[in-house]
Amino acid sequence: MVSLLSLDLSRNLLEGGIPKAFQNLCSLESLDLASNKFSENIQDSVETLSCAENTLESLDLSGNWFWGSFPELTGFSKLRGLFLYDNTLNGSLPESVGQLSSLEYLDLSWNSLNAVITEAHFLNLSRLKNLEVSVNPALSINLSSDWNPPFQLDYALSMSSCKVGPAFPKWIQTQRNLIYLFLANASISDSLPRSLSSLCATEAPQIQILDLSDNLLSGELPNCWMPFQQLDILYLGKNKLSGKLPSSLGNLKGIIILGLHSNNFSGELPSLENCTRLTILDLGNNNLSGKIPTWINQNLKHLIALRLRSNQFNGIIPFSMCSLSTIHVLDLSQNNISGALPHCLNNILALADNAVYYIKNVKLVWKGIEREFGANLLHVRSIDISSNYLAGEIPQSITSMTKLNSLNLSRNNLTGKLPENFGNLKKLESLDLSRNQICGRIPVSFSSLNFLQVLDVSHNHLSGRIPLGTQLQTFNTSAYMGNLGLCGPPLTQICPGDGTTVDDGITRGGETDNKEHGNDGLISLGFFISSVLGFVSGFWIVCGSLLLKSSWRYAYFKFWDDLKDWIYVKMAVYKAKMQRRLQR
Repeated sequence: MVSLLSLDLSRNLLEGGIPKAFQNLCSLESLDLASNKFSENIQDSVETLSCAENTLESLDLSGNWFWGSFPELTGFSKLRGLFLYDNTLNGSLPESVGQLSSLEYLDLSWNSLNAVITEAHFLNLSRLKNLEVSVNPALSINLSSDWNPPFQLDYALSMSSCKVGPAFPKWIQTQRNLIYLFLANASISDSLPRSLSSLCATEAPQIQILDLSDNLLSGELPNCWMPFQQLDILYLGKNKLSGKLPSSLGNLKGIIILGLHSNNFSGELPSLENCTRLTILDLGNNNLSGKIPTWINQNLKHLIALRLRSNQFNGIIPFSMCSLSTIHVLDLSQNNISGALPHCLNNILALADNAVYYIKNVKLVWKGIEREFGANLLHVRSIDISSNYLAGEIPQSITSMTKLNSLNLSRNNLTGKLPENFGNLKKLESLDLSRNQICGRIPVSFSSLNFLQVLDVSHNHLSGRIPLGTQLQTFNTSAYMGNLGLCGPPLTQICPGDGTTVDDGITRGGETDNKEHGNDGLISLGFFISSVLGFVSGFWIVCGSLLLKSSWRYAYFKFWDDLKDWIYVKMAVYKAKMQRRLQR
C-alpha cells in the first residue's frame, strides 16, 4: 500500500491502460489523468482503482480514449467530482449513478452514450452543483414535467446536442443559481417561458452564458432582460422566433456576444448604445429594417464582428462606420443599402487583433461557401457588402487595407475603374467584384496577389489584357466571363497584335478554307521557331560586345525579358488556335 493523497499526471501523452501499480494507491483522494492517450475499457480502469474506493473524491479521466459502457461506481461513496468528458464511452448509463450521494460535479460530455436519463439517475444527488452531458446525440432526457430536482445547480447545466425536448423543461426553471446554461440543438420546439428570468429567479440573476440556439423555439422574445446584468453571452440564433426585438435588450450592459441570427425578427433595431462591451453582434438572416444605426459605430468600440446580412436595411453606409477600427468581420450583404462606399473605409481593420473570446456559430460566406466560424474568426479579416445597391467607384483608399483576407462587393452598381494599387492587398485570399459596371483594365498589380484562391470579376465592362502572372492564369475562365473586352490567357480571346484571329464570317469546312487556315498555323509556328533560332545565333555574335559595353548589356537583358513574355503569349495563342481547329 502506498500513502499518496493526490496524483496529477495530466497532459503527459501517456498511453495504454492505467498502470497496474495504481492498484496499491489505497489512500488516493484525487487522481487527474486528463488529456493523455490512455486507451482502455473503462471498466478495467475502475477495477485498477478499486483499492481507493473509500477515499477517492475526484477522478478526472477526460480527454483520452477510454471506451466501453459507463462503469459501476457505487463503491466510490466519497466521489465528489467525476470527469469523463471527451472519451469514446458508449452504451447505457446505469441508474446506480444516482446513488453517489457525495457527487457535486458530473461531466460526461462528448461521448457516445446511448441512454435515457430519468429521475432515478438523480435520486440521491442532492449535492449536485454541475451537470454536463452535452454532445451525446443518442442521449435522451426523459423527466416528468412536474419533477422537482433534489439538487440546486450553482454552476453549469449543459445538455446541448442531446434529446431534451420537445417541451421546454420546467424543472430547469427551478435552478435559480445557474451561471452557464447550454441547451443548443436540444430538439426543443416550444415557446420561451414568458419570463426568462424564471430560469434563475432571483432579483439579480447570476447567469453569464445562455445558449438556446439551433432549436425550434417560436413566438416573440420576452421583454424581460433588465435583471440580467451579469449576462456576457446570449445565443438564440437558428430558431423560429419572431416579432420585434425588445427594448430591454439595451439594458444588457455587460453583454459581449449577442447572437440572434437566423430567426424571423422584424422591425427596426432597438438601441444597444449602452452595450459598450459588445464584441460580436450577429443579427443576420432576419427581416430587420430601417437604416444602419449610427450608435453601432459611435458606441460599440470593441466590435470584432458585425453581421447584418440578409435583412431589409436601407439607406447609406454611415461615415461613422469607419470608426470600427477593431473589426475583423463586416457583413452587410443582401440588404437594400445604397449610396457610395465611404472613402474612409480603410480605417476598418486598422487595430484588429487576436484577442480570445468564447465564439461559436458565426456564419460567413468564405471563399464562396457559407461556413461556420468559432475561435478561427479571430484570424479572419473580411468585408462583404455584396447584393446591395451601392453606386460610384471603388475608393482608392481601400487598397491600404493590407490585413484584408476577403473582399466581396459583387452584385451592386459600382462603376469606374479598379484602383491601380489593388496589389497592395497581399493577404487577400478571396476577391469577388462580379456583376457590377466596372470598366477599364485589370491593373497589372493584380499579379501580385499571390495568396488569391478565389477570384470573380465576371459580368462587368472590363477590357484589355489579363495581366500575366501565375496566379491569374490558374483561375477558370468563368472568373472573367461577361467582359467582352477582356483577352489573353486563360481566355481564348486573343489580344490585338498577338497574331491572326479567326474571321467568323468565313464559311468553314471547305478544302480551300482548311488549307488556308492550315497555312496560317504553319506560318505562325514557323515564324515563331525561326525567330527563336535567329535570336540564339545572334546572341553569340554580340556576346563579346555586351561584356565590354554596359549600356548594350542593359538593353540586351531588357530585350531578353520582353522576348520571354512574347514567347509565352505566342505559345498561348498557338495553343488556342489549335484547340479551336480540333473542335471543328
